[in-house]
Amino acid sequence: MKYYIIVGEASGDLHASHLMQALCERDPEADFRFLGGDLMTRVGGTRVRHYRDMAYMGFAPVLMHLRTISKNMKMCRRDVLDWNPDVLILVDYPGFNLSIAKYVHRHSDIPIYYYISPKLWAWKEYRIKNIRRDIDEMFSILPFERDFFEKKHNYPIHYVGNPTSAEVNAFRIGCRETPAEFRARHGLDERPIIALLAGSRRQEIKDNLPAMLLAASEHSQDYNIVLAGAPGIEREYYDKFICDCDIRIVDNDTFALLFNAVAALVTSGTATLETALFRVPQVVCYETPLPYIIGYLRKKVIKVPYVSLVNLIAGEEVVPELVADTFTKDKISAHLRSILPGGDAREAMLRGYERVDEALGHSNAPEEAARIMLSLLRKDA
Repeated sequence: MKYYIIVGEASGDLHASHLMQALCERDPEADFRFLGGDLMTRVGGTRVRHYRDMAYMGFAPVLMHLRTISKNMKMCRRDVLDWNPDVLILVDYPGFNLSIAKYVHRHSDIPIYYYISPKLWAWKEYRIKNIRRDIDEMFSILPFERDFFEKKHNYPIHYVGNPTSAEVNAFRIGCRETPAEFRARHGLDERPIIALLAGSRRQEIKDNLPAMLLAASEHSQDYNIVLAGAPGIEREYYDKFICDCDIRIVDNDTFALLFNAVAALVTSGTATLETALFRVPQVVCYETPLPYIIGYLRKKVIKVPYVSLVNLIAGEEVVPELVADTFTKDKISAHLRSILPGGDAREAMLRGYERVDEALGHSNAPEEAARIMLSLLRKDA
């Protein structure tokens, strides 16, 4: 079968590459054409455009690149219809993908599947009408989305398990490196490790890392402070914030870092879930511009009580969230002390992680999604 896949960022490239591999295992004649990244390219097929040439985040960057975005949109619409795949698979990236879905639905009979559903439960809930109209099948990776889509909006979806859970479990089972070998590889001494995951974008790093460093450095005599370097961020950028701090940077090795850490300071996002699945107690830190205004809007506009995936999945506060007006160095320090070995919040958080793991289930998300997709496509063929 012919599969056209669209992703718009690094995480989508990762998850789509695993889905492609799972589809290949079930469909030896799978032919892929995609807007994606290097990981998808390694699986095979024809890459039409790299996601780096499409991904613009935030109001100003989008405004500055409107012509490029419009050009990419027109190219993609035309390319999908010209290639006429057996299915169009959209991966997250809702601003772009929902526009493509609307056009393809209007101008063709190509089935449209969405893998990793847009986070309508947090904002832009009105987009449910677009999904109901344009998306034939929705594949969710978050268990609480079943209630949102099916009970609240009467729109049936497929919960296929969580790919991050499968990736972490595979790493934990397959890791053969000892803690001593990890420390030797990265020039670390025998002290336990506090991990810092300060985000993957420059603005996130700029906003979050300075306060995270100050809080973690209070423990530098007893712990190795280790920062997870983000792909594409050069060391010189980190050097502007690190200065004289006693800290090591580990590039492209976040899972191994978490596997060996005893506590972590983490920006909101998938990294919070990864940290929980590695059973590393954490403090979620996310600085924003205009913190008091954002804090007010968060209470009045955002439709969910939490920002971290850990708490959203658990349905309760398992990890502390220091976001916007609650983000301060002193609060980070206090919460970090409470989750270090011997801290009064550590054991309760670890018990909460078990509830998160149970809620996710143990399905292999890309394999389950590929199974359902092919079953539906062959039934309709």
